[in-house]
Amino acid sequence: MALFLIAAALLVAATLLVLLRPWRRAARAAESTARDANTAVYRDQLAELDRDLAAGVINAADHEQARGELQRRLLADAGAPEAGVAPAGSGRTTTWALGLGVPVLAAGLYGWLGNPAALNPPPAPSPQGEVTQQQVEQMVQALADRLQKNPDDPKAWMVLARSYRAMNRPEDSAKAFAHVGEMLERDPVLLTEYADVLAISLGGRLEGKPLELVRKALALDPNNAMGLSLSATAAYQRKDFPTATAQWTQLLAMLPPESDYAKFIQQTLVEMRGGAASAPAATVAAARPPASSAKPSPAAAAGAAITGRVTLAPALASKVEPGDTVFVFARAVQGPRMPLAVQRARVSDLPLAFKLDDSMAMSPDFKLSSVAEVRVEVRVSRSGSATPGPGDLIGQGPVVKPGTRGVAVQIDQVRP
Repeated sequence: MALFLIAAALLVAATLLVLLRPWRRAARAAESTARDANTAVYRDQLAELDRDLAAGVINAADHEQARGELQRRLLADAGAPEAGVAPAGSGRTTTWALGLGVPVLAAGLYGWLGNPAALNPPPAPSPQGEVTQQQVEQMVQALADRLQKNPDDPKAWMVLARSYRAMNRPEDSAKAFAHVGEMLERDPVLLTEYADVLAISLGGRLEGKPLELVRKALALDPNNAMGLSLSATAAYQRKDFPTATAQWTQLLAMLPPESDYAKFIQQTLVEMRGGAASAPAATVAAARPPASSAKPSPAAAAGAAITGRVTLAPALASKVEPGDTVFVFARAVQGPRMPLAVQRARVSDLPLAFKLDDSMAMSPDFKLSSVAEVRVEVRVSRSGSATPGPGDLIGQGPVVKPGTRGVAVQIDQVRP
């Protein structure tokens, strides 16, 4: 900013130098011309008096008196401008007007046509070159405040919706997606992202509007990976195994075979083969996983348990009651957002030693031992509802592998 202001000041100074120079010259020329003209007139009058004295027209006393009078008039006129000639003060007035007016006009035009906000850039990143979580939240809040004043900006609503989704605020993300408008209807990726956060905000239920959005996305792009995943999960939840098998098989062909989600789909299809007799045999056979993807043994499932400790930040102690419900759950880092395992407790139990394992799964075929990485999360609800709501207290743990021990999670945030 300092460099810009110095450059602007130098440009203004150069402009003033060019503009003021002719005015100063004109003022000096006018003043010099008037003085020379007056001097010439009085010189002629003195010469004429000398001639009259020599010719005897006037005597010496009259000559001396007239000469003195002319000298007094010359001195008096020297201090006053000649009639018809611009006074020197007018040049100074113009000089001052230009000297003050040009910088003010330049600053006003820049404020109107330029980008004054660029003079105050956003705060620099941390010394390590990374943007802190606080800076991210400030930027997202600034965008939300701007959209409250100017809501007719679908691209900004899209950015806000995706930001809330990345910050694990599904309800706020769903509200922002609802403002995207026509652009949402033409983009299968946006449609599936909206369906995902809407399903999470509805407690993991895909039926209804989330599934309607997924179907719109697949109509636009039948190979949309997230759309296939959500649609297959919804079909599985309603026990429509043929549809789930067909869509997961289609998705499996698009995934790297060594990826965790591909292994999860292979495992699920193998388990479905025994419980979905109506599924086409050829389809199930085509999705048959390698031997290494067989169903985990009871010992392996027990070894996938995650243990740890939940604490409450002291600053939030006044916002809870002993009887408030505490939900501790694990979610897959990749794939559906439905919790893999859930443990329920009370605030009075905090600090809480928790253990999450396959016995706490919400779906018998979507368990903790079936994924490679999870994130442990905690939510405190006064109403006891499984659906997140404003004012709930939340906390997030690190991404860990099933079987990890000693995971620490602190409840340190309030849902807006």
